[in-house]
Amino acid sequence: MSSTPLFAALAARPADAVVLRGGERHWRAAEVLAEVEACAARLAGCRSLAILADNSPAWVIADLAALRAKVPQVPVPGFFNAAQLAHLFEQGGVDAVLTDQPERIAALGAGFVHHDDWQQLAWMTRPARPLALPAGTAKVSFTSGSTGSPKGVCLSGRGLLDTAAAISARLADLPIDRHLAALPLALLLENSAGIYAPLLRGAEIALPPLATLGWRGMAGFDPALLQRTVEAIRPDSLILVPELLKAWSLYLAATGEQAPDSLDYVAVGGARVDGAALAAARRLGIPAYQGYGLTECGSVVSLNRPGDDADDVGRPLDHVAVRIDRGEIVVAARAFLGYLGDAAPAAAEMHGYPTGDLGQWSADGHLQLAGRSKNLLITSFGRNVAPEWVEAALLAQPAIAQAVVAGEARPWLSAVLVPVPGHDEPALAAAVAAANATLPDYARIGGWTAAAPFTLGNGQATGNGRPVRAAILSRHAAALASLYETKESADAVL
Repeated sequence: MSSTPLFAALAARPADAVVLRGGERHWRAAEVLAEVEACAARLAGCRSLAILADNSPAWVIADLAALRAKVPQVPVPGFFNAAQLAHLFEQGGVDAVLTDQPERIAALGAGFVHHDDWQQLAWMTRPARPLALPAGTAKVSFTSGSTGSPKGVCLSGRGLLDTAAAISARLADLPIDRHLAALPLALLLENSAGIYAPLLRGAEIALPPLATLGWRGMAGFDPALLQRTVEAIRPDSLILVPELLKAWSLYLAATGEQAPDSLDYVAVGGARVDGAALAAARRLGIPAYQGYGLTECGSVVSLNRPGDDADDVGRPLDHVAVRIDRGEIVVAARAFLGYLGDAAPAAAEMHGYPTGDLGQWSADGHLQLAGRSKNLLITSFGRNVAPEWVEAALLAQPAIAQAVVAGEARPWLSAVLVPVPGHDEPALAAAVAAANATLPDYARIGGWTAAAPFTLGNGQATGNGRPVRAAILSRHAAALASLYETKESADAVL
């Protein structure tokens, strides 16, 4: 599938139908198509376009223009530091940048010059070395870069549109006419499922600035702002990562509010979510349904939905072939073309991409996750435990904001816990006991240490809130070791 169906869907709308809702301007179908063509003409001769900007209609139009002009687009996460930005621009062969942060780009000393302005974004260009990309590359999506240099994933336009079409088909009967982009557009999940899928189904896309949605950079996230914005825009759908679902649910529970009744579907992806947390969110008016995906697979692979929902990550979408090979999930799709710098092209379409995720099938054909193979803990009793499973049970407790589980080669598991503000150590102890009651004995937490929040600023979380496991365990290694030493000393006395 080329990008043609995307533009055909736009062209099929009434010319005056609102397609993109910005903070200051609403863009109608005819205006979007005209501006896409104008921006595509600007890209003549461009080899690789990067976008470093806040969410806005201009971001979406530039992305569509790159598809139209067949120019690879590189979405730039706003949380990348200077070294990561320089790496991205160099590895991606970027010779043009659209940005609302020209000072950051200029400060890199990478040769970019402010050429002119377009839709309140600075258009910066530079000469760049020729870069050989896999044939058909439409997007180069860089990993979060939580450790080392971020890796560029080359994705095909046909594969990305496969994903969008499959999502649109899976949710076709739901009354979704307005989608709110609550995640940064640089995240492939929002880019594919939150832009392309709504465009294919003829829905509006609301694109307010991220700050109005509660995003505060290194300072964390303010769920009160998310609630106010959702109340004002009244979308039918949005996408959340588990950290945002948790924060919003806790806010609603604390204030006695409910999520707006306009919501029909809220997708949650990025990490495993405990079924109890999803149930709690639904009681608060958030119709949350868990899904699963990876950048290398073009984002979404499987999805739960009303009428086909369980405590798992749902049924695979129609555009992928999923199998379990010796416990590992392998996904065949058309999106992944290879990594930047790799000599050999990817064979994911033919043979499948080994995800590194452990899983199994439910009796009704849903995919069940069992953690990451590289994170698997093996206790000194020889029990294999996926920490994500235990962490999901801990995070289902209202007193626990963040959790990372340890216990490799130890007799029992331990955890680093971040309490929700206002909850003390007795509240954490009660929360751990409640989580343990849902787990078998070998997967229960035998000791824990309280910690300050895991944030991007202290290097213990990625830009979208996922804990950086290695950094957290290193930072709290002494406290965790003391838990075992204390217990061993007590046992020796007995």
